[in-house]
Amino acid sequence: MIPSHKIIVALDTCEESKLQKLFFDLKGENIWVKIGMELFYSFGTKSIFQAKEMGFNVFLDLKLHDIPNTVSQALRSLSKLPIDMVNVHAAGGKEMMMKSMDAFHGMAKRPLLVAVTQLTSTTQEQMNIEQGIPGKIQNSVLQYAKLAHESQLDGVVCSPLEVKMIKESLGVQFLTITPGIRPAGDDLNDQRRVTTPLEAMNLGTDFMVIGRPITASNHPKLALANVLKGS
Repeated sequence: MIPSHKIIVALDTCEESKLQKLFFDLKGENIWVKIGMELFYSFGTKSIFQAKEMGFNVFLDLKLHDIPNTVSQALRSLSKLPIDMVNVHAAGGKEMMMKSMDAFHGMAKRPLLVAVTQLTSTTQEQMNIEQGIPGKIQNSVLQYAKLAHESQLDGVVCSPLEVKMIKESLGVQFLTITPGIRPAGDDLNDQRRVTTPLEAMNLGTDFMVIGRPITASNHPKLALANVLKGS
């Protein structure tokens, strides 16, 4: 069995009726929900407050990436919301990430701050050719993770395939949040570097971000139950 508190359900929708159905169907489950750009830009902070009212922990997935001061000020504003985790892009650099942490200075209880390494939709070929970064994608992910660790962030967003490498290099307390989770036999959609939920747990990930396998189901609660069984 997979512990439910390791699951972050990605509520990627711009439809009010679908969002309300997901909230209703998943209410009472000891899970996190991810509020990403599609949902946040559609409904704003209302979606965060409603998720908290439903009892969910909230991962605000906006992938902030700009000059250090802009990101720091954005996080200062977001810190006023009832969020439990938020992220920036590690590609923004060490100064940007350190400024990001400064935004939470003095807070009695701050949200977890994690950095996106390489998106799970990115292939090594895309990284080499389009981003102009040579070498293996694992090396790029680890370099970004090291920068985040040096910047005192709580962890990184990476594929489950890179979890073991990051834990061995930076310690088991450094969090890994892993999209790219697909139950066996499910369509990969636009994901490239993927594992099943059970494989991700065995690799040592802290949180699994799962969207369409649950949210596109006619029975999200049952789909979640199957994930927790390791299916």
